[in-house]
Amino acid sequence: MKLQFFGAARTVTGTKHLITTQRGTRILLDCGLFQGINTDDLNQDFRFNAAEVDYLILSHAHIDHAGLIPRLVRQGFNGPIYCTPATVDLCRIMLLDSAHIQQKDLERVNKRRERQGRPLLDILYEASDVERALERMKPVNYGETFWLNHDEVGVLLTDTAHLLGSAAVSLTVRETDTNGETVEKRVFFSGDIGRPHDKILKMPEPFPQADYILCESTYGDKLHEPEPDMRAHLLRIVHETCVVRGGKLIIPAFAVDRTQELIYALDQLANRGDLPRLNVYIDSPMAVKATHLMKEHDECFNPEILSYIEKDGDAFAFPNLHYVSDVEDSKAINTRDEPCIIISSSGMAEAGRIKHHIKNNIEDSRCTVLIVGYCGPETLGGALKRGDAEVKIFGETYQVRADVEVMDSFSAHGDYREMLDFLSCQNPALVKRIFLVHGEYDRQVVFRQKLQSAGYQNVSIPSLYESVDL
Repeated sequence: MKLQFFGAARTVTGTKHLITTQRGTRILLDCGLFQGINTDDLNQDFRFNAAEVDYLILSHAHIDHAGLIPRLVRQGFNGPIYCTPATVDLCRIMLLDSAHIQQKDLERVNKRRERQGRPLLDILYEASDVERALERMKPVNYGETFWLNHDEVGVLLTDTAHLLGSAAVSLTVRETDTNGETVEKRVFFSGDIGRPHDKILKMPEPFPQADYILCESTYGDKLHEPEPDMRAHLLRIVHETCVVRGGKLIIPAFAVDRTQELIYALDQLANRGDLPRLNVYIDSPMAVKATHLMKEHDECFNPEILSYIEKDGDAFAFPNLHYVSDVEDSKAINTRDEPCIIISSSGMAEAGRIKHHIKNNIEDSRCTVLIVGYCGPETLGGALKRGDAEVKIFGETYQVRADVEVMDSFSAHGDYREMLDFLSCQNPALVKRIFLVHGEYDRQVVFRQKLQSAGYQNVSIPSLYESVDL
């Protein structure tokens, strides 16, 4: 059996891991879009033949894990795509939105390439490719083992509490040894590992013993700061920005899960009578759709929010909360000189309406930009998070005069201790090899040391396009 890394190798985007079994069955684990600068060519060429892939197993709907599925279909993949029911529903809105973004980005990228004298790029995919991809998706519930290729490969999905419907993937691969006997090799892919006390989702689940583990490592060198009262922290920022200074609180947030966590926290503050009477704008058409969709998948919710909903009726609605889809309504927010809260995507502030809100307010000392999750170092959110004095937005330079605050308690990625806890269901002596993926290299080096201290003896950090035999 061969394992090849076609993305998320020493970086946090573009997750694609290809397994080729002894019989030649080709199974792709995720098919994510590379995000950030200088990734255009990476997204154009898979470096493998899409038509030769037999199966795709999708851990969750985030674009860095699912965003190139329509291109895979466009280039000839016609096999089934297995994922949870919630992931199917999320992909319906996220991939269609991504197709729209691809068209806009292509025009911008090709103008730049034309100036540089470089070859122009083709569109990655269109809405029609998304529809064809959605037709191939087969929903599978957590905990239900199913088999591929006449019982050659068993597949089990378990909850990782990272995103609505997110799953880890356990594979049982049957091979024939040199004596002609059938042997089983157990391969585990973590997807993205969530937090043990997510505000909305259930706890991450344990998984069966594995021989080989592909483990994410986003926060491999980091412990999230203790947050004794997340709502009190959020309320302090709201009060200082909107009440004391009369400014706008601008929060870049992923449209799915992070936005709903923020709405839920604000809903709780409003219910207690603590939230000032401010307009709160959820300015993202996808976030609006995702919030409605999330309500339809309360089977993924933890007991705390289910109890809250039973008493409150709705965890995502309170006075002065406005869901904004129309473009003109979005523009109007920036014309109003009123203290308010604006939650908009994308979470790394690299695309979407949030860039306009930041552009219009970043030089206003009354305002605050609140970073509530991971931001790649090359992104606008990453620049703000590390304290850059000036940033570029739409090609123009702006001075950072607004406050910048960070709340890691909203992060959907487990820190190194939480990832070690997630792996604690394993006997390290039985794990033959761990491959660290979905992480920056310097952080992976630190996490490798922590895994070795926990008893895992063979921990690798694969490079892009590396191939290993299992």
